[in-house]
Amino acid sequence: MFESAEVDHEISKDEYNRMEEELREQLLAAQLVLREQGKQAVLVVIAGVDAAGKGETVQLINTWLDPRRVHTFAFGEPSDEERDRPPLWRYWRVLPPKGEVGIFFDSWYNAPLQAYVAGEIDAAEFDRAIDRANRFERMLANEGFVLLKLWFHITKKEQRKRFRELEADKLTRWRVTKQDWRNFEAYDEIVAAAGRAVRESSTDVAPWIVVPGKDERYRGITVGRALLDALCNEEVGAAPSDTSMHPVAAIDGNSVLAALDSTLTVDEDTYERELEHWQGRLAKLVRRAKFASRSLVVVFEGVDAAGKGGAIRRVTAPVDPRLYQVVAIAAPTDEERARPYLWRFWRHLPRLGKIVVFDRSWYGRVLVERVEGFCTTSDWMRAYSEINDFEEQLVERGAIIVKLWLHITQEEQLRRFEERQQEARKRHKIGPDDWRNREKWPRYEQAVTDMIDRTSTEFAPWDLIEANDKSFARVKILRTICERLEAAME
Repeated sequence: MFESAEVDHEISKDEYNRMEEELREQLLAAQLVLREQGKQAVLVVIAGVDAAGKGETVQLINTWLDPRRVHTFAFGEPSDEERDRPPLWRYWRVLPPKGEVGIFFDSWYNAPLQAYVAGEIDAAEFDRAIDRANRFERMLANEGFVLLKLWFHITKKEQRKRFRELEADKLTRWRVTKQDWRNFEAYDEIVAAAGRAVRESSTDVAPWIVVPGKDERYRGITVGRALLDALCNEEVGAAPSDTSMHPVAAIDGNSVLAALDSTLTVDEDTYERELEHWQGRLAKLVRRAKFASRSLVVVFEGVDAAGKGGAIRRVTAPVDPRLYQVVAIAAPTDEERARPYLWRFWRHLPRLGKIVVFDRSWYGRVLVERVEGFCTTSDWMRAYSEINDFEEQLVERGAIIVKLWLHITQEEQLRRFEERQQEARKRHKIGPDDWRNREKWPRYEQAVTDMIDRTSTEFAPWDLIEANDKSFARVKILRTICERLEAAME
């Protein structure tokens, strides 16, 4: 896999100086265009064997480009905050905005590679991690990222030579650690595993470039040219075509929503008794010792005026405010539009022992954005698998996900809309968009049906809440959350 990188590639000093001057001008010009257009971000992934020149090359990149628009991150051992969340969280939170460049040392490949070489995971688990990396990178490409993945390589003989040279100089001795020498002893195993990872993750949207690391001048020009190609790339890659092959409506009009019993109610005395019971149980469940190694993510979705706000207040009322956060999702900000769609949700994920309640969520892409035409068909079609992958990562890291769809009939919605218009204290809850959405009821209903069909998984199923009677809905929501918590912490 890395044979070509072990050839003694060399560039003379004079030739290098000539090539570098031209390359620097081209890189700065391309970076300016990238910034002005603001359509794409460039993400440079730095990986490779120790002492192959990774750090020196990143320093060189920062001297060639305008460093104000370059964001460099080195990922070592995860912090406690990072361990509390899915492994990809640490990368999501620092993704550069469109128009800028990000450089990641030791990316999402590092942990599975180390674990595989150490025998902590088997080949199947390693391949699964690589497959997840592929899906993540394809999502980034679809969201406007150009990925430049660089594997820096030198031979084992050259690595030993460099370690000894560094150790011989007291000014650089600190750079060679015991772990470096342990990695040297495992060089063959590391390279074999890396070869497997590079083969399996070199895709059309994110191919690997193997950089010979022996000659610093050759290495620098190789990386500079690859970076120039990435900066000048006007096409993100092969994106899914806008296709009509999307879910179709049921011919007979039947759906999971149509099957709900909108007549379900609860009397006032029963409501007060049940509310107190389930709120008390919820308060106890989130104080259990077992919950310290879990987190709770509650997603509230539903038609307009279905009672999400009132239900959220009943859910959070019995819980210590230090344990939870309510995140209300509105139209994306400029900061959020400059990054991949799911970024705005990754940033709000809870630590272990904590709760986050989303008032609307990542499902906006397959609901309002789909129906209103705010994204392309390919955008919302690929969102199903991206959302499922996102939620699976949360569950693997200990999250208990409760997804609630609150549904009311069109007649009940109309009654609530008119009530809001008539009562001064509720008038702020109704606007022109609410009335426009009513006109698209069949299209929203189809989008909801498709969403439930495609994203109700064994690890994060949907719970449908009959919400014509608010009291009935609130009790069912609390009971559902408690039962899910109890089942997960058995």
